[in-house]
Amino acid sequence: MKKFIFTIATIAALTGCKKSELDLAPFDQIETSRAFTSQTDVTLAINGMYSGLRGAYANSTWNIMGDALADNLILSTTGRQTLTNFSEWRYNGNTTLTFLTNAYGVIRRANAILENIDKFPAGTFKDNARAEALAVRAWLYFDIARYHAKTYVNATNTDSVAPYVTSTASDIMPSKEPVKQFYDKIAADLVAAEPLIATSNGAGRINKAAVQGLLSRLYLYMGDYAKTIISANAALGTTPVLPAMADVARVWRDETNNGVLFKVLNTTLDNINTPGVNYYQITSGNIRSEYVVEYNLRQAFSATDVRTAAYITTSPYNGVQQNHVIKYAGRTGGILGVLDIKLLRTAEVLLNRAEAYLHSGNAVAALADLNLLRSQRYTDYLPLTGLTNDQLLAEILRQRRLELAFEGDRFFELKRLNLPINRDGSKGDRADGTGTTYLFLNMANTDFRFQLPYPSAEINFNTNFKQNPGY
Repeated sequence: MKKFIFTIATIAALTGCKKSELDLAPFDQIETSRAFTSQTDVTLAINGMYSGLRGAYANSTWNIMGDALADNLILSTTGRQTLTNFSEWRYNGNTTLTFLTNAYGVIRRANAILENIDKFPAGTFKDNARAEALAVRAWLYFDIARYHAKTYVNATNTDSVAPYVTSTASDIMPSKEPVKQFYDKIAADLVAAEPLIATSNGAGRINKAAVQGLLSRLYLYMGDYAKTIISANAALGTTPVLPAMADVARVWRDETNNGVLFKVLNTTLDNINTPGVNYYQITSGNIRSEYVVEYNLRQAFSATDVRTAAYITTSPYNGVQQNHVIKYAGRTGGILGVLDIKLLRTAEVLLNRAEAYLHSGNAVAALADLNLLRSQRYTDYLPLTGLTNDQLLAEILRQRRLELAFEGDRFFELKRLNLPINRDGSKGDRADGTGTTYLFLNMANTDFRFQLPYPSAEINFNTNFKQNPGY
């Protein structure tokens, strides 16, 4: 892998601490025994690890890429024509994401903590530090797999993914490894973290419920429905916490954390990132969108769905009405597009469990979970009854698409379900469905482009790291 420079001094800078507080030489240039000598060192390293997540998730295209790759968004002709290589599926090793490089940089920070934590005496501090590093590492590897590998269920023994690096050594040249083995390692890290991690670690840090919730997502991807249910039960407890209707929009203004299991902080004390700009900017007082809501998806958001006003607004730009994504407009009175990035919410975990219940033969429990979510989303809510299993599954998946719209999930969801991408070529980028339509309409579920390419720089640096087939 590319050599990622990791320094305690860098951590200090990322967390707002002065270098003089530790006065340590770069991590790669000193003895390991001197790198972590106190709990303060470990705390700074943990803070630096979380700071690195901003580069992977907040200062990136994470919140839009999975929607632009799929069928939730359509390119606006009035925008800057960004990400067209991805929305038109014309990507290659030279136009691929920076996510993998950013992710490995944070993984190296997590590995440094794990390599040094045994210097400290047994206790809750040591356990929690180990668990947080394991969880962050697993989180990033899972998302690397979602972007770049076949799914666990569809992968053969010869299908591979990026290496699962667990060392800070900079002279190793690891090879890719089998997808199923990679997923098993993600699960092992999370299972090891779960009993050790604290119930509460404060905002912007992973806690026990977040680990359990991520396990529910992972096991759903792996097709292990029994473990999906167990993990979801643990994450949600006996009374799942969903935002009240009035709080749904407030979650996306950072006014409440109700229903948020883990988010990446993006505060005024940090190097501010503006994830909302991926969707639109303000020009002469009007919203100028990069991508707008696909017409059929917009029609699926009803007037009585509280998510509609929280996620979407319709307004003109240059005299043309468009359906704009405002989920990332930002905090009230704050900088446009600046807010925390929500990576896991209880609503998703509830839907994970509902789907797993149905696949396990418990349609009654699946319907109860579905109706619980719907009761907190529709002002005219009436419980659904009498659904066939096929109808129930379709509604669970429909609610998942609505709930997680514009959070980067859609591409991964179609891939997980082994479904193709089929865009409506009759609808354009205007609010009424007219306007410029998609140029590229269909991607078969077997298309190699469902596995995004690795950066050419990584391939060129490490000859053992082979590019994905087709590129």
